[in-house]
Amino acid sequence: MTAPTAIRATTTAPRAVPKEGARPAGEPAAQARPVAELTAEQVMSRVLVAVEPGESPLMAWELMRRAGVRHLPVVEGRHVLGVLTREELAATWSCGPQEQSGRQVGSLLTGRRRPRVEPGDPLHRVAAVMLDAGCDAVPVVHAGGIVGLITAGDVLAAVAGRVKPSGEPGELVTGMFHLEPILP
Repeated sequence: MTAPTAIRATTTAPRAVPKEGARPAGEPAAQARPVAELTAEQVMSRVLVAVEPGESPLMAWELMRRAGVRHLPVVEGRHVLGVLTREELAATWSCGPQEQSGRQVGSLLTGRRRPRVEPGDPLHRVAAVMLDAGCDAVPVVHAGGIVGLITAGDVLAAVAGRVKPSGEPGELVTGMFHLEPILP
């Protein structure tokens, strides 16, 4: 009779397959700055899709869907009133499209905290503001106007050494099309 063979269960950590042209995980960025030195301006998204407070939740949803974003600043001119998330917008959806087109996204912001940061704020302050407010996106405001948006994903990318190159001043897009109801 032969002795039973010992079987040892082993697990291997999942291995990410990098995108074409991406840096392998764990490899530092070419000119990575220490996270402690990063500012909001260095990690923020500069090209923003936004909605005005008088637009309908249906329009806001369609803007998010077409632009492929999860956060939508609500602005009057360049003054930011707050940031809507896709999840918050979906949670308010209790009626049909016709009723939704009669509501305004500005009303969804009432009674909410409206955190914001400035371009020169250090990244650790940005993270603290987001944690304290319980949000995963915060607008970057300068001279009373929105200049960028920082999401939790942007903070994680910065910690991983994947800071976007800072470039030209940002662009604020408040509408790409109009929705018109088609009634029977």
